[in-house]
Amino acid sequence: MALRSRRTPRRRAPQSGWEQFAAMSQAALQPPKSAAGSAAKRVKKRGSGREAPAAKGTRSPSQATAQALRLGRRQAEWVVEQRAPVRARRAGVVAAAAAKPAPRAKSGAKKAPARRTVARRTTAGATTAAAATGSRGVLVAEGDSWFDYPFYDVLKRLDDEFGWDVEHVAHRGDSVESMAYDGGQLADFVHAIERVVRRGDVPHAILVSGGGNDVAGDGFGMLLNHRSSPIYGLNDAIVAGVMETRIRVAYTTVLSAVTAACDSLLGARVPILLHGYDYPVPDGRGFLGGWGPLPGPWLEPGFREKGYTSLPERVAIARDLIDRFYAMLADVVATPAFAHVTLVDLRNTLSTDLANARYKAWWGNELHPTLPGFSKVAALFDANL
Repeated sequence: MALRSRRTPRRRAPQSGWEQFAAMSQAALQPPKSAAGSAAKRVKKRGSGREAPAAKGTRSPSQATAQALRLGRRQAEWVVEQRAPVRARRAGVVAAAAAKPAPRAKSGAKKAPARRTVARRTTAGATTAAAATGSRGVLVAEGDSWFDYPFYDVLKRLDDEFGWDVEHVAHRGDSVESMAYDGGQLADFVHAIERVVRRGDVPHAILVSGGGNDVAGDGFGMLLNHRSSPIYGLNDAIVAGVMETRIRVAYTTVLSAVTAACDSLLGARVPILLHGYDYPVPDGRGFLGGWGPLPGPWLEPGFREKGYTSLPERVAIARDLIDRFYAMLADVVATPAFAHVTLVDLRNTLSTDLANARYKAWWGNELHPTLPGFSKVAALFDANL
């Protein structure tokens, strides 16, 4: 009798952090086991000849909001749990370093100056040093290019002009969906909160910026009906699906996760500020003429593709889109769980005056302000802080 060869089972490659985060998030969306078991029994009774229905999430807005709130909390719990060994290991390293005896001074080394001399020097410069290093408080931010723009942005202006210390994990180009479901910014956000806690501080507020990259760019034309069509303008059904459903649920998840992370690490509810941008001018200008880390343009190609050549008409459509974005954000902020969240309204802060291209003094390109423009935006944030 021939012996069967035993195959050594292949070891599965360890999951990456992104894969683990995705698996955890998807598991968190599954119904309770009792409900899942009942559903399985119902399917079994029907017979095995039928094909399984296509997978899909909930379609009820209220259910989606409830699930997004739970998902955000679970994401925060998971990330905080994952970092617990890191925090413990770091604390051990710091404690071990502090326990080491200080090195002895070598013979013949110069003596330290008399204590009175040191005290005198310190006292003389105390006022100047305090003024130079003083701070109105700590802000922690996550978001997109309005918080992470080359040379100047909202956060840099809040630091340089308004005296706030800013810890941020913003990354230009990120969408709200990526912030909500990819896990990278949330993990970095938790790390930033840990740094603040180690210094003995509590954030004065959390700032969130996002949504522009979810609609602008290559897919922007999908939001528009063709100019030569009887139904020209924004496609209401697509805008509602993208903005009032997809982005709204993603924003709910992000705010829930940020809130839960602060509750866990700080034991306190921290105010959150978010915004909805200002009315842009889709004139086809990108970053540095269409070169660099944010090349652009982001809106004009979609308008051109759908036959919109009039700049005033483009401005009017973009204005309508921004107003709908603010209406969606206002609906999110009205959620009872977000009583600590404030929507900063930036509309009409920057000029859209097309006469003699006056708007260019405030808009560096289609989506990003100039330095004076970012300063005006930062001033509105500061007023709400």
